[in-house]
Amino acid sequence: MQTSSNLRMINLIQLENWSVQSLLEPKVNYSNRFNFAKISEFLIKNRSIINIENNKEYKRVTVKINNNGVILRDIAIGLDIGTKKQFFAKAGQFIISKIDARNGAFGIIPDELDGAIVTNDFPVFDVDESKINPHFLLLITTTAEFIKFAQSCSSGTTNRQRMDIDLFLNQKIPLPPISIQNEIVANYNNKIRSAEVLLSEANNLEGEIENYFLQQLGLNPFQIKGKNTKLQITSYENLDRWDFFSTNTRISTELKTAKYTLSTIGQSFEFIRRSFNKLQFKNSTFRYIEIGAIDANKGILTAKTVDLKNAPSRANQVVRQGDLIIGTTRPYLKKFAIVNSEYDGCVCSSGFSIIKPSANYYLPYLHQFLKCSYGVEQLKNKMTGGLYPAITESELKEIKIPFPSIEKQKEIMSLITFKRENILINTELITSIKIEAQKSFENLIFS
Repeated sequence: MQTSSNLRMINLIQLENWSVQSLLEPKVNYSNRFNFAKISEFLIKNRSIINIENNKEYKRVTVKINNNGVILRDIAIGLDIGTKKQFFAKAGQFIISKIDARNGAFGIIPDELDGAIVTNDFPVFDVDESKINPHFLLLITTTAEFIKFAQSCSSGTTNRQRMDIDLFLNQKIPLPPISIQNEIVANYNNKIRSAEVLLSEANNLEGEIENYFLQQLGLNPFQIKGKNTKLQITSYENLDRWDFFSTNTRISTELKTAKYTLSTIGQSFEFIRRSFNKLQFKNSTFRYIEIGAIDANKGILTAKTVDLKNAPSRANQVVRQGDLIIGTTRPYLKKFAIVNSEYDGCVCSSGFSIIKPSANYYLPYLHQFLKCSYGVEQLKNKMTGGLYPAITESELKEIKIPFPSIEKQKEIMSLITFKRENILINTELITSIKIEAQKSFENLIFS
């Protein structure tokens, strides 16, 4: 925001509070289509205090940012709860996270969290539903325009800024008649529901792909079973590691039922490391692929331009079109991708292992196997490390895989490629529907 050194004057009648910041920050750019009302006219702060008892269990809530819901944080026994005076929350109440209001952390208490407890950092409000539909209020408070206002009336240290609730309650918003509010909310929800139908279809297609792929290999879907407390006997040759909780023994046993000869990735595929020499690089910038730039379905999303002099130490290898790059940190996140022509010659992080294309194998087949249950569980079983668990390249090479002929690999992947294209179409439609629903709402409320 551009600062001004000029003297500003304001009439006392316009002074709702003494916050200089709230007076200088721009107001929310609402449309004049509807009458306005202060939020305090239909929200009443809940003051149902509860004294926490040591021997009772309590549900505690948290509010996700960007209108992503109010969820159960945990269930805690009173003895472990430090703040002994808290507040009851009721289903249907409006809730705010003071700390994350500037990130859109507003919500409505769902039925399953009725009777949960909250601290003063999560004020809850009874809603006068004769004046406002709670979901209409939620839609307003989680728009980008309103979040700017929430940021302007939050203060404190960088990571612990709290919203001033009095400023929030004094804020005026457009308030159409309740019948129009209901219509607006219904229209928005109908669009979101159509996006959810597409999401369900995409998830079903993912399940179909997994089942078809495993069926072609002669494998049953791999499922994580509950802990077995009975005596279990396994062949020594099936033991890759000794820990009780590993699923590796079951995977090794079930992989032996596959139609095709088992091989390891290291035996069948060629790993490569093309060093990126900063001293010999001729340009002042390069394009860099980070692990965070990989989507499990869409592949590489972007490569950012980086000044050579500011090159991260991990930017040390070059990728080529057709390579399969495998993110080795938290491999269960499936940060794997085939490099297309757009990213040929980019530099990638040392957090990737790279397998180059060959006439002897079909990399999309390996890509699909790594993403299936048998691939992911093997990767998880070979991870080491605490906060950032990872798999080493030598361990990655030991992943077992049924290895049909390259012709069969391509045949298996032909239908899967078609189905995955439909998933990507659905994903793009879901995004566009949600954007359109938000824009339609904002066009009604804002100038």
